[in-house]
Amino acid sequence: MTTTYVVRDTTTLLKRSLRHVLRSPDTIITTAVTPIAMLLLFVYVFGSAIGVGEGSYVDYLLPGILLITIASGIAYTAFRLFTDVASGIFERFQSMPIARSAVLWGHVLTSVVANLVSLVLVVLVAVAMGFRTGAGPLAWLAVLGILVLFTLALTWLAVIPGLTATSLDGVSGFSYPLIFLPFISSAFVPTAGMPGPVRWFAEHQPVTPIVNTLRNLFAEQPVGDDGWIAVAWCVGLLLVAYLLAMRTYRRKIG
Repeated sequence: MTTTYVVRDTTTLLKRSLRHVLRSPDTIITTAVTPIAMLLLFVYVFGSAIGVGEGSYVDYLLPGILLITIASGIAYTAFRLFTDVASGIFERFQSMPIARSAVLWGHVLTSVVANLVSLVLVVLVAVAMGFRTGAGPLAWLAVLGILVLFTLALTWLAVIPGLTATSLDGVSGFSYPLIFLPFISSAFVPTAGMPGPVRWFAEHQPVTPIVNTLRNLFAEQPVGDDGWIAVAWCVGLLLVAYLLAMRTYRRKIG
């Protein structure tokens, strides 16, 4: 019975958040603008000067751009949660007979839906620019699974500043390091040409195995160890972010 109430209340709050997003679709468009601009810039300005072996540069670049799209989108999740806290509606929800966890899950699931829409927009632009893949249904499902895991991990991370920030600048600023992390990875250029310390960091941070896995899935190549490492990073980040977010939430409502 308790599970039924949680699902019902989460669905209700999810619909509420999605209505807010539909009333201002510019948030999704804005989320996709920066990654699309990067895609255009790197393919048409820098692409001819970057050697990535066989295949087109847009095929090489797209996986990293997808991760940047997610990192851009979760800033709006933190902003929506911060707005609820600042407006007082958050405390009002706590006084109502609804499952307390539903308040957060409504925002988290909204983030997943909104980010998936942004990802579709970016992929469509990439296709128009020449992106091609022979990936089958199973490969696409694997890509979707990794992207959803990554979105959930960053979204739960975004919950923390959404609950604790005291200003709009504070709630939005946390996403900047996440957006720039792909630049020190294999997302834009192969790591082999990087200086020693930079190469070591690039090869041992989460973005590189995730990008490599997505790239291999699109290219119908074996994912190798990168696949397991990518999943481990996503699941590990998700668990840590979820536990920290729930701890912050309990302190907030306490």
